[in-house]
Amino acid sequence: MKTKFFILHSSLISLLLLLLFACGGGGRKPAPAVPVPHDLPQIQDTGRLVALTLYSSTSYFMYRGQDMGFQYELAEQFARSLGLELEVKVARSVRDMIRMLLSGEGDLIAYALPVTKEWKDSLRYCGEEIITHQVLVQRRARGVKPLSDVTQLVGKDIYVKPGKYHDRLVNLDRELGGGIRIHVVRGDSVTHEDLIAQVARGEIPYTVSDDDVARLNRTYFPQLDVSLPLSFDQRSSWAVRPDCPLLAEAADRWYRANASSPDYEASEKRYFEQSKATPHTPILSLSRGIISHYDALFKKYAPSIGWDWRLLASLAYNESNFDTTAVSWAGARGLMQLMPSTARAMGVPPGREQNPEESVRAAVKYLGQTARSFRSIPEPERTNFVLASYNSGIGHVLDAMALAEKYGKDKYVWRDNVEKFILLKSDERYYTDSVCRHGYFRGVETYNFVRDITARYERYRQKIPL
Repeated sequence: MKTKFFILHSSLISLLLLLLFACGGGGRKPAPAVPVPHDLPQIQDTGRLVALTLYSSTSYFMYRGQDMGFQYELAEQFARSLGLELEVKVARSVRDMIRMLLSGEGDLIAYALPVTKEWKDSLRYCGEEIITHQVLVQRRARGVKPLSDVTQLVGKDIYVKPGKYHDRLVNLDRELGGGIRIHVVRGDSVTHEDLIAQVARGEIPYTVSDDDVARLNRTYFPQLDVSLPLSFDQRSSWAVRPDCPLLAEAADRWYRANASSPDYEASEKRYFEQSKATPHTPILSLSRGIISHYDALFKKYAPSIGWDWRLLASLAYNESNFDTTAVSWAGARGLMQLMPSTARAMGVPPGREQNPEESVRAAVKYLGQTARSFRSIPEPERTNFVLASYNSGIGHVLDAMALAEKYGKDKYVWRDNVEKFILLKSDERYYTDSVCRHGYFRGVETYNFVRDITARYERYRQKIPL
């Protein structure tokens, strides 16, 4: 037995030595692998640009089934300038996004990434450049001048979430010798943008925000004043890997040439200037039994999905104020404010989106399809989920239902259950949860949308005969 083992062992050694010399052994190390470049020429060969980003109100989100966001639109414009299709990959955090870039999972970070010493050696900043700073968010009120100097913050109550805004206030308070009354809001159910909304409604006096987020929220709440800076400027930019100089140069050229282009300016206006609110004023008198000029259309199409025509009228009022020419900031058009892609899918001919009958017919078809997705939910609850999906897109509603179930709530009940989790879809802790598949969403709009429509419908029912 010993002899056999020795012979076998010797044979194995001989075989290993032969393999070693055949592979360039004998003391010589194999030549290191030459990294395969993946700069602009290789990207162009693939036909697509892979952009990495994060979910947020200013970078990337989905609304009514459409990809949206300021940084997303700029990345799309850049890709188009190169003749490439854009593919978006969403990271879970800034560090995860940088890891994905360096590991080759993406070509470009299309996100306002802070320019810091920590990342300067491992990244090449390029393309879209943003200068941001923190601002005081306050409410304009008749006869009251907004604060215009940081020294006026002494003795004032400011509400912030833990993190960078709180840290800046603590440092500012120290610089001023104390006196700022800083309130840290720790509740999970209150997001940063909730605090901005509370300032707009007069529920709290002040909060702090980055100026781009503050400007975006001012399009929802024009009564906000965001003119007082509280910090030094912070430079942010896109980024690529250091070994992609040609892609970086292309991004820099594109930004220089297009920062004042019609497409770029249209995107900036859409997110940071154009009002997101629909003005609502009564058109016709309910005392005469008429809701709108389009009641006959609502009566014609609502029965096909089992709806009361007055509910459909309430939806139309909320969407367009019965204005057939209305165009929203997101591009939704007509009486029922259908997104262009939805209108096409529902059979509306190009150029007919603002025709009232085409709009109502297509909207009812879409509502019916959405209702079938919630057929396991009995009425009247199902209608709440359909309305919510009409406003946000079905994906965000499914995310809110998944969150409700995870936290022990009945996912088939909207009011006080699922609606609370649609609100939390703007909180990073919740929209990055593994049960969520559709990322960031400004849920307060959907929350109010369902409540407003159902409350108005009840008023219509009381005053208008069926």
